[in-house]
Amino acid sequence: MRLRNGLFVHSRTSRFGVVPPSDQELMRRFLDETPFVFTGPEKWNALGLGTTVVFAVPRVYNKKRTGRFLFGNRAFDLRRVAFPESPPAEWFVVDLFENAELAGTSRASLSVALDARLRRGAFDRDRLRDMARRYGTKATQASVEEALRASA
Repeated sequence: MRLRNGLFVHSRTSRFGVVPPSDQELMRRFLDETPFVFTGPEKWNALGLGTTVVFAVPRVYNKKRTGRFLFGNRAFDLRRVAFPESPPAEWFVVDLFENAELAGTSRASLSVALDARLRRGAFDRDRLRDMARRYGTKATQASVEEALRASA
């Protein structure tokens, strides 16, 4: 079955009907095995920083393409963004700060929530500082540093 120009899938069938490929498999084939990471509300909400946002379209960071892509009846928001090969939770914290507006929150409220989580030992402080330095904007770096100082 054709999903998009040059991308086909050989569907499996279960007793309930056609089984679509997983999102991971779809991205792996579409991006020709280049690195990618799924991010967005599912990852951000799990950090315990007070966000409860939901997106209808999965966000995928990769090193190849940017834009909204349709595969059959499934849409994906792809962004060409720098990311570590195996992103730790601290990287998702930085990603949440970078996308605070999309998550329906402010950097200030995220800093307060991060301060509380750091006091409980939820994140590795050195790794968080490193992720902010390597992948965050100056504003994100300042917000993370503020939370790190407040929780010291």
